[in-house]
Amino acid sequence: MAADSAEQFCVAEERSGHCAVVDGNFLYVWGGYVSIEENEVYLPNDELWIYEMDSGLWTMHLMEGELPTSMSGSCGASINGKLYIFGGFDDKGYSNRLYYVNLRTKNGTYRWKKITNFKGQPPTPRDKLSCWVYKDRLIYFGGYGCRKHNELSDCFDVHDAFWEGQIFWGWHNDVHVFDTTTQTWSQPAIRGGDPPQPRAAHTCAVLGNKGYIFGGRVLQTRMNDLHCLNLDTWTWSGRINITGEKPKDRSWHTLTPIGDDRLFLFGGLSSDNVPLSDGWIHSITTNGWKQLTHLPKSRPRLWHTACLGKEGEVMVFGGSKDDLHFMDTGHCSDLLIFQTQPYSLLRLCLDCIGKNATLLKNQIPCLPSKLLQQVLKKITFWAAVNHRQEKKAETERQSQLHTT
Repeated sequence: MAADSAEQFCVAEERSGHCAVVDGNFLYVWGGYVSIEENEVYLPNDELWIYEMDSGLWTMHLMEGELPTSMSGSCGASINGKLYIFGGFDDKGYSNRLYYVNLRTKNGTYRWKKITNFKGQPPTPRDKLSCWVYKDRLIYFGGYGCRKHNELSDCFDVHDAFWEGQIFWGWHNDVHVFDTTTQTWSQPAIRGGDPPQPRAAHTCAVLGNKGYIFGGRVLQTRMNDLHCLNLDTWTWSGRINITGEKPKDRSWHTLTPIGDDRLFLFGGLSSDNVPLSDGWIHSITTNGWKQLTHLPKSRPRLWHTACLGKEGEVMVFGGSKDDLHFMDTGHCSDLLIFQTQPYSLLRLCLDCIGKNATLLKNQIPCLPSKLLQQVLKKITFWAAVNHRQEKKAETERQSQLHTT
């Protein structure tokens, strides 16, 4: 029985630099890396981990087709039920390949497809870039990567150079668009405004027709500036002047749209190399940041993913609790749920029944069949939560015994 429950309540493996998207009632996780004996090990490229929000259960599915190489720092986004993966870094260097997989598969088979019959010119190879999804288009910004001498331009800050092959490494602030309906790459002409400084490990989010960018790193500098790009007119805002307090400089953080006019910022790595656990909400209406004071300080994250659930909750998965530059051992596998708005009355009732299933075991079978199905999933959800908490507590106890 214990082995069965352990298998049922398994979780996606710990990782950083992975991709995650939400489609329907599911969170999908692919890629990333972990550290094993001080070596970076990329996670299997044929594994797709799926988290069902209602039951709280993880399942792993093997993938087929034209598999991307195992990578970290790729940019993942979903459009119309398809997960697109662009860029990333592997043992051979930086990528500018684009793949997709249909997440709404009819037969349960997840098959990767490499996009090769595209028109236009893709971005140069890079990782740690970010993406806006707007009108069936993937709009990529920034990242760290390499260029040849004849590809150097104003949108590229050089970090290092390998003169023999005329290869340059550095940070980007260019914008590239992939139209998923016409399979076409293009680089829009920016019609006004000052673009953000080149950067990587920043974060992007879309509200309406505006694409927002916050923070990131260039050279040894981490930033806390906020910019937006009008995705219809291709005009930059310039650095947005903020009223009141604002988050400190950081990279490897996340920015998630919540509602029509708010952005949720979480975690990252500070300028003094401290992993961050703070959360902030930016209001477009008031043009101000407000720090959330109730978040636990003991669960910092950087190079994690954050996705919006179906009831306004932000689901943070993976990432590291350590500074990856100096102590690359703190990769995480837990899922942090941030409730950014009140749950529906139905959700609260289902949670209450799920938590008290033992007390209500005689009444639960009397529920209408549709409601009963939802309740059974909630019972499973809270059983999974309790199992993971007990397992974590036992692991911590064993660790303390080992230390003493």
